[in-house]
Amino acid sequence: MRFDVITIFPELFPGPLAQGVIGRALQRDLVRVHAHDLREHAEPPHWKVDDEPFGGGAGMVYTPKPLAGAIDAVKAEAALTGPVVFLTPQGERLTHAVAQELAYEEQITLVCGRYEGIDHRIREQMIDREISIGDYVLTGGELPAMVLIETVARLVPEALGDPDSARFDSFVDGLLDHPQYTRPAEFRDWVVPEVLRSGDHARVRAWRRREALRMTAQRRPDLLACLDLDSDEKAFVADCLRGQKSDREDDVPGVD
Repeated sequence: MRFDVITIFPELFPGPLAQGVIGRALQRDLVRVHAHDLREHAEPPHWKVDDEPFGGGAGMVYTPKPLAGAIDAVKAEAALTGPVVFLTPQGERLTHAVAQELAYEEQITLVCGRYEGIDHRIREQMIDREISIGDYVLTGGELPAMVLIETVARLVPEALGDPDSARFDSFVDGLLDHPQYTRPAEFRDWVVPEVLRSGDHARVRAWRRREALRMTAQRRPDLLACLDLDSDEKAFVADCLRGQKSDREDDVPGVD
């Protein structure tokens, strides 16, 4: 899978992507990251890529000509081209489901904006998808591009050493992951749940499912509305939610 990143800071790539799981995927050529300097498509002598916004206002906006030239150049260079993605807080939220969709692509072009963004004509005519990594603002799209690359690249076949690692991630089945434990079985009088040491795989699966439901109810109850739960699971989740409400009331002064 190939990622082409359009940026004014190509030296930032691959950056932290060169380490760990994604770094090994890069070494094995399962994933490729190519950074393209936007300024190479600007005009000399100043290689300017931004200008003041029409209508006034603070900040600068990327001009259309360099961006259009960079996107055209990527399409001409890559043997197969996929979607052109603009990283912006105004885009759709990057979720596991979005990452799974993108993982089917053979190539993705990532446009990293800065300042007040990019000329809207490029967004309308040349951008296929706009993606946000969260409801906050960064100084540029380079870090979001790295987040997207890692999120998608780890789903590429053989990128992870254990294929089951991605299958049981948080959000894969709509739930947060269950708690994880490892050796030793007892540490500072804190004991690993007996069921995980029982060797009974059916009990372990049932425990993990319930604990994933509990974790989701406690931390991301908004996810529960999208799940198809059986009657026992619905009752268990309801108990978890009632317990949370009770705990919150206990914390309020004057409430007995």
